[in-house]
This record gives sequence, C-alpha cells and structure tokens, in this order.
Amino acid sequence: MRIMKHRCIQPFLAVFTFVGIVTSPAGCLAAVPFASLSELAEARRWAASKFDGVQSPLATEPALLVLANHGPVQKNARGGRPMQIVDKKYTRGLYCHAPSRIGVRLPGPGARFTAIVGVDSNEQTVGGRGSADFAVTVGGAEKFRSGVMREGMAGKEVLVELEGAKEFVLQIEETPDGIACDQADWAEAKVTLKDGSELWLTDLPLRDGEKSPYTTEPPFSFVYDGKASSDLLKTWPCQRKTRKLDAQRTERTAEWTDPATGLQVRLAGIEYGDFSTVEWVVHFKNTGAQDTPILSDIQGVDIALARVGQGEFVLHHHVGDNNSPDSYAPRQLTLEPKSKHRFAPAGGRPTTVGFPYFNLEWPGEGLIVVIGWPGQWAAQFTRDAGSGLRVRGGQESTHFRLHPGEEARSPLVALQFWQGDRVRSQNLWRRWMVAHNLPRARDGKPLPPIFTSCSGGFFPGLRTSEESEREFITAFAQAGVKLDYWWTDAGWYTCPDWRHTGTWTPDPVRYPRGFKPVSELAHAKGMGLIVWFEPERVRPGTFLYTKNPAWLLGIDGNQKLLNLGHPDARRWLTDHVDAMLTREGIDFYRQDCNIAPLGYWRDNDAPDRQGLTEIRYIEGYLAYWDELRRRHPGLPIDSCASGGRRNDLETLRRAVPLLRSDYQSSEGDPALGPGNQGHTYGLSSWIPYYGQGVYFTDRDFVYSARSSLSPAFAICADVRKPGVDWVLIRGLAEQWRQVADCFLGDFYPLTSYQLSDDLWLAWQFDLPEQSRGMVQVFRRAGSNYESARFKLRSLNPDATYVVTDLDQPAASRKLSGLELLEHGLLISAPEQPSARMITYRQSTKDK
Repeated sequence: MRIMKHRCIQPFLAVFTFVGIVTSPAGCLAAVPFASLSELAEARRWAASKFDGVQSPLATEPALLVLANHGPVQKNARGGRPMQIVDKKYTRGLYCHAPSRIGVRLPGPGARFTAIVGVDSNEQTVGGRGSADFAVTVGGAEKFRSGVMREGMAGKEVLVELEGAKEFVLQIEETPDGIACDQADWAEAKVTLKDGSELWLTDLPLRDGEKSPYTTEPPFSFVYDGKASSDLLKTWPCQRKTRKLDAQRTERTAEWTDPATGLQVRLAGIEYGDFSTVEWVVHFKNTGAQDTPILSDIQGVDIALARVGQGEFVLHHHVGDNNSPDSYAPRQLTLEPKSKHRFAPAGGRPTTVGFPYFNLEWPGEGLIVVIGWPGQWAAQFTRDAGSGLRVRGGQESTHFRLHPGEEARSPLVALQFWQGDRVRSQNLWRRWMVAHNLPRARDGKPLPPIFTSCSGGFFPGLRTSEESEREFITAFAQAGVKLDYWWTDAGWYTCPDWRHTGTWTPDPVRYPRGFKPVSELAHAKGMGLIVWFEPERVRPGTFLYTKNPAWLLGIDGNQKLLNLGHPDARRWLTDHVDAMLTREGIDFYRQDCNIAPLGYWRDNDAPDRQGLTEIRYIEGYLAYWDELRRRHPGLPIDSCASGGRRNDLETLRRAVPLLRSDYQSSEGDPALGPGNQGHTYGLSSWIPYYGQGVYFTDRDFVYSARSSLSPAFAICADVRKPGVDWVLIRGLAEQWRQVADCFLGDFYPLTSYQLSDDLWLAWQFDLPEQSRGMVQVFRRAGSNYESARFKLRSLNPDATYVVTDLDQPAASRKLSGLELLEHGLLISAPEQPSARMITYRQSTKDK
C-alpha cells in the first residue's frame, strides 16, 4: 500500500510566489520532439486490440514499476527543482521517499547499473533530518546495500553487475527513527545493456504497478433495434484490413455487417507512426432493401480505462469561447469513485461554452481524448466504485432509421497516449496538430504566421467602400507598416448593416467595380486580401431568402439557416464563392457563423430521423471547404464563428481561427488585457495557430497589443484621424515578426492561470530544435510587485543563452541555462500595467 500523506513530504505542485521565485506547474522540465518509443508502443497495442481484434501482452514491457513509495515518485527533479545531495545538484534520476520499492524492467539484457544515492538536501531535510538505507536486488539476491545515510552525508556510488538480468529492484528502506523527511535520490541512475547501449532509468515509463491488457471490444457503441452493439457485434461477421497511407500513417478498418437487415458498420481509423495518436470515424450504411430498425445513442467513443495503484483520475479540460474574459479557462477535475461528469456545447457550435478537448491524467501517464464534430457533441466521464473509468462521447442526439443505400457517420475521435508529465503531453499534442492537421499553404508547408489589419470597425454597420479600403491600405503602406494581408470585413454587400446577410455580391454603390481595385492595390503593396463571408445565416429580403427558400431551414419571416446538407444549396454556394475568389482576386476566405444552428437542425427532423439533418449539414460543411481547397490549392480559410465558437478538430484541419474570440474593444480598452492574456494561456495548450487583433489607442497600447499577440495578429488604426503613432505600430509589428514563429513551438505556462488584476501572468514559447524562444510577462494594473523571477523550461543547463528584452535590444545579457532553469529570469516592470517580451537564443559557441 502506498501512503499518500505525510507532514514532511514534498508537494507535487509548486507554490506560486511573487516575493522571490515564480514557479510553474510541476513537470515542465524538457521538451520532447515526438512520442517516446514506449508511448508509440502503447498506442500500437491499443490499436491492435481495437482494430485487429488482437490482445497484446504487457508482461515484457520495459518500465519502472512503482511497487511502493511514500508519495509520488518524480523523475529528474523534486517539485520542479533539481535533486540535491549535500551541495551537488542532479537533473537526472529518481526522487523517492522511503519506504520505496521500484521494479526496473529493461528492454534487453543488462550489463551493469550505476547511480549515486543519498538523502535529498532541501528546505525540509536540511540540518540532518531524514535518513534512508538503499539497496539493489537482482533475481532476489541483494547486490548493493548503502547502510544508513542521513542528510548532509556525501552521496555513495552504486555499481551493480547485472549479468544479463532484464529485471532488478531498487529499494529505500526506512530507518529506526521513522520515515519523517526520508526524501532520497537515485541520482544519475543509468543502465548499460549487454549490447553496449546506455539507458537512463528515467527514459523508461513510470508505472504505478502492472496494467491489464486492452480488451478487443470496439471503441464505440450504439443501440440497434433496442439491442446494445456490445452484444450484436459479437455475432456479426467482421472483415479487417490494414494499409499504409504514407511513411507515418497506417489506415486500419474493421467492418461488421448485420446478416438480417444489411446494416454495415465500418470503423475507419488511422494510426500514426511518429506520434502516439490513433483516430477514427464510425460509418453506418444500409445495404439492405428495406429501412433499417432504429439506430440510436451512437457514441463515437466508448472506452473503458483502468488505473493501477493509489492515484486517481484527474480530468483537465477547458471552457469554450463565450466572448468573455474566462473563455478557454483551464479547469481541473478529480474523478472520484461513482462520479459522473457530462460536457456539451451550447447551440450546435462545438466550442461555444464547451470545449471538446480533454486530457485524462493518472499517476505516471494519461490519455488525450478529442471529439472532432462541427456540431452538437456531448462527452461523459463515469467512474465506477473501483479503479475504472468509462469515457463516452459523440453526437449528442441520434435516433433514426436509414433508408436503403443511405449512410451516416459519427464524429471524428482522436486519442493520444502519453507518459510522464502533463505539460509535455500538451506539447506532444501541439506538435501533432502542426505536423498532421494545420492546413498547408500552396507550397505544402504549414500556414505561416501573418500580420493583418482591417478598417471595418471604424464604420457604422461595418459598411466600408472601395474608396475607404484603398485609403486605409495606402496609409499603412506609406507608414512603412508591412502587412501580410488586408482584411475586408463584413458589410461589403447590399445591406443596412453587416448583420443583413444573404446577398453575396458587392454593394454596387460602395463597390461599383467589385473587389478587384482593392485586391490589385493590396497586391501591389505586397499584401494578400482577406474577405469575410457568412453564407449560413440568411436574413429576410436577401437574395437567398427570396430566390431559394427550399434551401433554407427555419420559420418564414424569421432569419433562416442555409442548409449545407442540401446538395443544390452547397453546389450553388461552392460555385458562387469559387467564382468570386477568382474574379475578385481574393486570397484568403474568411467564413463566419453568427447563428446557433442546433434548433434549425432538430426542428427539421422527423421522430424517426433525429440527428440526420445535423449529420448531413456537417457533411456538407466539410465537403464545401474541401471542394474550395481542391479548386484553389493552398487556399487559407478562417474558421470564425462569433469569434472562436467552431474550432473542433475537423474544422481545424481545413481552417485556422483568425479571431479566437470576439472579446475585443474597438476603443482599444486596456481593461480587456487580462482576459486576452487568459485566452492565450488557455488556448495554447490545444490549438497552436489562432489570431486576435487590437485597436490603436493612446492608453496603454503596448500592454493591450502584447496581451493579444498571436500567430495571426492584427493592429487596426483609424488612419483618417490625427494622432496615430505609426512609429509605435511599426515597432510592435517588427517585434512581432521577431517572435511570430515561436508561437508554433512548445508552450510552457510559467505561472498558474489567473484573471485577477492584482497578479502577474507569464508563459514561454520554445523552439528546441533552434535553441531559442520567447517569454511574455504581464504585470497587471493592480499588482503591487515591481519585479518577479520566472523559471524557464526546456533549456540546456550547460549552455549559455543571449537574453534580450525587446524594449532594450542593446542591453542583452548572457545567462547560463542552469541559472535560467534553477534561479529563474528576473523581470522588472515598474509601470502599471506592464508587458514584457523577452527573447533567448543559445550562444553560437555552445552549439
């Protein structure tokens, strides 16, 4: 049994302070570019069980098995700081607390084990408190015994000949004085294998005991004619296939067919070779001659998890966007036995209030679960009375029969298996998003960061004109502000104000020559042109409302929804927008959605067809974008939906959110700074590419701008008014370009999440392959502290870094990686509020 509490045990999460050192959540120690071999093996075992129906044994898996320990075993650190024996610090090894027993299972025959052992010297043990007796046993025989060691005693070297053994045990025994403060280190713990290769013990996954093999039950469920799929699929014939798609992706399918009704159920998945990620969609097809019985309660994911040991499942999740300061706020929920927790968005847009991205953590490992559905999803996490957890999720409501030949699909589901610390797992997810999901430009590379501007907010009803757009574009160019795109927002069509959507041709009065004069000027100035569309919301009196009522969902006289599930409607929309993109010289298609579609979908469903309108609509929505990108290879698309309310995984494979939230002020109010900082903090764990803009003001503009800094960043200024500080805008734009690529790197929170105006907030974006990165630090208006230290992450402790405050570029400092990791980066900010941007780069002589 593992004892979990003691008055002298080091807490796993560090405390945040502003008088001295500011620390981050524990575990942000190093970036790992891709999944470890152990994580990849875990994903493959799971995929083999679920897709191939083969149960893989776990008995020989290389791992560290925590058989006993007083509190959590920590890798390479104690509470985020290096381990220390007397005055020597170590950044590799295992921090434990007696009584401790760890089984080591190697990937091959071992030759020798070496380490340095001793009682950890820290604020709790200093002065000789804490004692331990270390031992190593191989095959049941004791091969090393340290004798009683106390804090302040020099470390002892361990050398054990393994003689080909694949397993051995590390023990730390309590001494007669009890276990108070018996905090002990296996520093520099390393095995040399028989083949000559070396293995740090901390490269092995940490397991809280033995795991059970995965079952071969399918990872989804449904009810068919009143019967559970778990019973039905066992009796239906099944065909399984595997084929290689490319160097990193393998397609796996399993297909069941009901011999009585002809219902075909196809599980179509992809296993990734460079990430521990598996994804799938479930497809249903009626191959029979009659309507099927009712198909209901379709869960795109329905899996059972079991943990071992004494820890508990912890669910990390986030709030969705609601145009509020706490949009994307991170949340943490301990899943207690017999508890049930349900999540869903509001109104049919998938990231409205809810957020379909979840990270389950339990001791030593975890599982990311993501539902990709641009509609109304739901997810439920149900704990049993023991150590089990059931995860179910999919389209919120399904109850329908399929006609002969008719098909339906489930949401996309993605799982990512991880081991170690959770912050690292989020960076693995970010890297997978960039490598396999972020839309590609025409050159095949991920869409690069962009700097933009827009004038719409300065005109009533957003009703711009050819003349005004040309005036603004010219002013920015003459001021020397290099824009990647000019952004023509809503209101360019015939309308009393921008909300009157449904006629998708330029207003002949304000744009008599269409967009061509605007796009030609933008191109001449080195900019692309972004144009806003909102085809789904249709208002009375517009072209679509009066000419094509059969394509619309809703009540006559009210605003309606263009039914993208209607083939003719989608065909017209595709052809019309395609023609406009070509004819008008539009380079970036921006689509908004300011209508909650759920009620329209459900009102259109018959009692025995519930959920199908939503499915058809989403199929059409995705097909529309796919066809636009087929006709215009590399076409960038913006996924706006009243800000950031439709940013599920399916959407983000085709588009990027240029406006992560409508939480902004056309007056440039700096009071929105903390909320926008919180948006970056929360969203960056999941979505690498997003955008936000800020309006020029003479009130704390640098603070406001840096609070909204993002991969797709915009600064808007009313060029018709005096007082625009072009020097400041130009300087901020140039600083953004210096750090823009960092936003697509690894993300490390350096403080806890907080919106309070009397605190500091900080984070780090790191590019480990380039040995550089950037740090953003905010002192909010109500904070009384003028300085703070922030421990950085993912640096080489033996290297020297050139650290530069972008507001004082001539005063760069050279600091060691060890100092930045252990003591932190000191930031002084006498102004209230204040925003600092710091870059760091490894010195060339250290590379």
